[in-house]
Amino acid sequence: MLDNKSVSSKIRNTVIHLVVILLGMVCLFPLINIVAISFSGSAAVTANRVGLLPVNFNTLAYEEILKDKQFWVSFRTSVIRVFVSLMLNLSLVIPMAYAMTKTNREFRGRNIYMNLLIFAMLFNGGMIPNFIWLRSLGMLNSIWALIFPSAVPVFSVILMMNFFNGIPKALEEAAFIDGATPYQVLFQIMVPCAKPCVATISLFSIVNNWNDFFSGLVYMQKIEHYPIMTYIQSLSVNIQALIEQGMMNQQAMETMGDLSNKNLNAAKIVVAVVPLLIIYPFLQRYLITGMVMGSVKQ
Repeated sequence: MLDNKSVSSKIRNTVIHLVVILLGMVCLFPLINIVAISFSGSAAVTANRVGLLPVNFNTLAYEEILKDKQFWVSFRTSVIRVFVSLMLNLSLVIPMAYAMTKTNREFRGRNIYMNLLIFAMLFNGGMIPNFIWLRSLGMLNSIWALIFPSAVPVFSVILMMNFFNGIPKALEEAAFIDGATPYQVLFQIMVPCAKPCVATISLFSIVNNWNDFFSGLVYMQKIEHYPIMTYIQSLSVNIQALIEQGMMNQQAMETMGDLSNKNLNAAKIVVAVVPLLIIYPFLQRYLITGMVMGSVKQ
């Protein structure tokens, strides 16, 4: 019986591994195809002759993206935005979530604040009120216009709050008996225990702020202030306009003949994914634990 169970278990595990590998390959092939398109000639791309390997290999799409100074200015803007937004999110979300774990007797008005958070998560003010608000504060065309509207992600607050609720109350009570202050309990006991959830909301913040391009279009009126995703999104439009208006010399026109919007769009995806691929492995091991523990209400 033991041998039969062992054999059936091995067969089951082998089948599961094969299915997971197959699904992984299915997800990986489109990404490889995107990379291949970004390095291929426009004629091959237009004719749909590009598979997993580049055809008429060239790097024109990346050269067009990387050669100008504005790309690096926008890249720096996005890096600053991601870093400042992450610090602001963590500094606001963690104390707010901890306060929301208290009972209504410990924190008067707790239920009112909780209802306001739920309402804010379900019903967003919208683009126009945000624009009017930022304009009245004089923040248009500044990096703060990209940071403040998402300063307190309500979903992250609820995720962190539920994770805190899953931590045994005995730890907190023992710390108070030993004379710890609420800030010491929060930052020396609760936060270290909630590392998976902190990593999860950090990843959410990084991805959302890095990938967001629409905010730059709405709140930035000059291309010099664009974040990287907004600037990359505008590249194909600017290049196409130059071609149509005849504002390029003969050599530039011949070079652009090997470049199309499909190449540029593929290069955009690659450029956008690379920084996230660098960060994700460091936070991935915490992601599932943070999501599962934070989504279960005790």
